[in-house]
Amino acid sequence: MANANATNAHSKVSAVGQPLNRVDGPLKVQGKATYAAEYLPSQKPLAGWIVGATIPRGTITAIDTTEAEKQAGVKAVLTHLNAPSQLPFGQPEDKGRFKQSRAMLNDAKIRYFGFPVALVIADTLEQARYAASLVAVSTDEEAPNLLTSPEEARDVPESLDGGLEADASMGEIAAAQQRAQSLVNVTYQTPTQVSAAMEPHACVAEFDGTKLHVHMSVQVVASAVEAIATTLKMEPENVVVHSPYVGGGFGSKLGVFNETILACLGALHLNQPVRIALSRRQVFKNAPHRGHSYQHMTLGSDENGALTSIRHNSYMPMARDYQFAEPTGAGARSTYRADAISSTHRVKVVDSPLLDSTRAPGDAIGSLAFESAIDEVARKSNIDPLTFRINNMPDKHPVSGKPFSSHALKQCFEEGAKKFGWAERQSSTNGNKRRGFGVASAVRLNMITPSAAQLSLTADGSLKVSTDMTDIGTGTYTILTQIVSDYFGIDTAKVTVDLGHSTSPASSGSGGSFGASSSGSSVLLACEKLAQKVCQLSGYKESSAAIRFADERIVLSEKGSGKELAASSIATLIGKSGKDKLSVEASIAPGDDHDNYAQFSTGAQFAEVEVDTVTGEIRVIRQLGVFSAGKILNHKTATSQLGGGMIWGAGYALMENLVTDQRDGSFINCDFAEYHIPVNRDIGDIEVHFIEEPDYKASKLGSKGIGELGITGSGAAIANAVTDAIGVRFREFPITLDKVLCNSK
Repeated sequence: MANANATNAHSKVSAVGQPLNRVDGPLKVQGKATYAAEYLPSQKPLAGWIVGATIPRGTITAIDTTEAEKQAGVKAVLTHLNAPSQLPFGQPEDKGRFKQSRAMLNDAKIRYFGFPVALVIADTLEQARYAASLVAVSTDEEAPNLLTSPEEARDVPESLDGGLEADASMGEIAAAQQRAQSLVNVTYQTPTQVSAAMEPHACVAEFDGTKLHVHMSVQVVASAVEAIATTLKMEPENVVVHSPYVGGGFGSKLGVFNETILACLGALHLNQPVRIALSRRQVFKNAPHRGHSYQHMTLGSDENGALTSIRHNSYMPMARDYQFAEPTGAGARSTYRADAISSTHRVKVVDSPLLDSTRAPGDAIGSLAFESAIDEVARKSNIDPLTFRINNMPDKHPVSGKPFSSHALKQCFEEGAKKFGWAERQSSTNGNKRRGFGVASAVRLNMITPSAAQLSLTADGSLKVSTDMTDIGTGTYTILTQIVSDYFGIDTAKVTVDLGHSTSPASSGSGGSFGASSSGSSVLLACEKLAQKVCQLSGYKESSAAIRFADERIVLSEKGSGKELAASSIATLIGKSGKDKLSVEASIAPGDDHDNYAQFSTGAQFAEVEVDTVTGEIRVIRQLGVFSAGKILNHKTATSQLGGGMIWGAGYALMENLVTDQRDGSFINCDFAEYHIPVNRDIGDIEVHFIEEPDYKASKLGSKGIGELGITGSGAAIANAVTDAIGVRFREFPITLDKVLCNSK
């Protein structure tokens, strides 16, 4: 991976964009960053272990906990017969899925294989786990509903993730297809996939008689408070969520799920702290995951290689009583211009663990199929795949017609082609091994969501940011530190960032690639408000003076000339306010620019692979990405984000596949021994480059989202390189060695 030159974790010159090392890094490498399962309340927490259903769907007719309750150390066995009262699952219906009840052990209904039917709570994890094996459950079993073919998906979802409409179109598709000189009519399949973040889902809940303190691993704190309060019929002010460190989320921790509600039930029932930490296999069975897809596409181009029609029809499962539909057709609507475009989404309600966001909802798997199909029509038109893409680049949103706030996709391709050596590439054969090259677009919707932050100045010149924003490993602590340091020109060591507590102002949270721009913009606005307050206390209008900190003094100077206007000690200035510190709060929300402009982060993905036609092995030799996402807030963390996404894209192309047993809906390969993901030897050289183009219509900072851009198009570039190497197109992912062996020419 191309490394940006690192800057020390504390720097006197910390301009936004510099590759500052993570300010929270030392805590993490020393093991001092407290993750959810590591939180230790004053009273030692009891351990909880989940008893999962062994049928795919049905009703509990009897449950015997007698033997389990007799075991040493067991404090309670909770079932639907004795658990604290809750609002029914999915209520109220008019709330979004992250604020609805996520009730557990609330009725006799079994929703899927592995669904929690009991919780054993004991002094130790070993005691709880053994006692759980003694709980006897009798059931009436029903056959599960599963999605086994695209024809079964007939329901139109109310909306798609991100607020997109299920169906969108422009122009006359039938007529545009008639005009096509080259026509591709294909169906691609992507498998069920899981995030399985480094930190398994965990929660420690403690109840003090009034307030329920929930130490959990969650991406969005404010909605977690509301979901827990709604579920447990509590007032939101009596639920306090703590999530200062999150070891990865990728969408699987956007909401409140089984382990959190169960830990809360245990704490309320026993009036003692309860810890539940899912095992890796339980994460696979009980955490949200990505559903499999069937994507049918008809693409046409004229004699000049101009796209006449783009039709993309998506068919996916939707978990019962859980409104989430993945926008796999988003890229088909926004990446290329055509005379006519049609994108539809259909779902089937299934009996499975929750289906929800996984990194780059829609785009990760949508681009895998769509960018492969684009390659097919380019090759059928006898046009270089890179040239074909550039020639069909839009100058406005292809469906809505809105102007782009900025759009550097063409520049990404041109710069990437130079750095990758696209024009000089040569497919080659060396014995059994064949080299191939591929390319794909990366286009990801940019979003901003409401976000707030507090900024406080103390007499020693220290500044503290407080917000319930989370850092899921993406570098939020560092980026917010840089924003404050940069604005006031002070050492980053003088800036403290406090994240992940619901007692702080509510932020956007982390997800949808909107976290850094949303929370960062609120912090920047707080800096401006604090500067204004300082100027007012000093007797100057904010617009006429610039502020800088010097030791424990504040110096006001004339903007432009730099002429000093006034200087005073920070303590004296704070004293004028009558308080022990100066504090301001600021909030941002999407403005008119988000309605009036189409906003996207973009990138060009390139890949080189080597395929062994005897063993079927595919080696990724190198990957290169050039990305445009507005102003880059930290080149080091951004490079890490994008490179990590590119690696994940390789996994989607070549190995990731959560296999379902069609008899009972259970997952077969529920660990990293059998659910294959890329390791060091699977990945070659990775280069990440930027075309930096600040976009102040996209955010106050000029930044756009990058968290999900790297995975978009990455797998398709690899799949296209495999086709280039051996001349075979694979339309069912992942491309495993058995498929290569059966189809090699």
